Amino acid sequence: MSRLTRAESQARTRDSLVATARELFLRDGYSATSLAKVADEAGFSTGAVYSNFQGKSALALVVLDQIHAEQLDEVRAIFLGDRPVEDKLAAFEKWANTAMSSGWPRLELEFALEARQEPELVNALANRERVAVELIAESFERQLHGLGLTGLLPAKALAGAVVSLGIGIAIQRLVDPKVSVSGIIDLLRAAWQVAGRGGPGTGGHSGE
Repeated sequence: MSRLTRAESQARTRDSLVATARELFLRDGYSATSLAKVADEAGFSTGAVYSNFQGKSALALVVLDQIHAEQLDEVRAIFLGDRPVEDKLAAFEKWANTAMSSGWPRLELEFALEARQEPELVNALANRERVAVELIAESFERQLHGLGLTGLLPAKALAGAVVSLGIGIAIQRLVDPKVSVSGIIDLLRAAWQVAGRGGPGTGGHSGE
């Protein structure tokens, strides 16, 4: 077996640190997870962490980027294809329940609270949220196009409302895990039904 190059070894170390940090952040939370703990769990020295990341917040952003990419891919997949709308809404509800039951919402909240005094981190989080809204809006636009409702509903505004409502529900569920995500599904269903009528009282498309 050929010996790893320095670049390959460093990439492997970085990947291991990210994977370990992700597991600990999701399990124990951002605040309770130190870089020393990440290094120890991954089998490296703390110096190995600092040789790959500027600090805990930089490592957390990499983890969050990874999670965001995976979750947004799942959302896009849900709204692709020719399945009935109700099937897609059911799949979206299942996704939301799974996502909110993971440690992801707590990680987002704890990181945001600690980052709020650092303008660069605040901007980084705000930019990531804008990207998420835009990608979700694209999924909604495809759904509306498939229903013949293109242009009858502001997809970006709807995506922003869904994200904001989702954040609120996620925070509530940190206190009470029984809080339902059904409000998000009801919002989407109602919006598409209104668009399907061409707006209240206009007698437009039938989206049902």
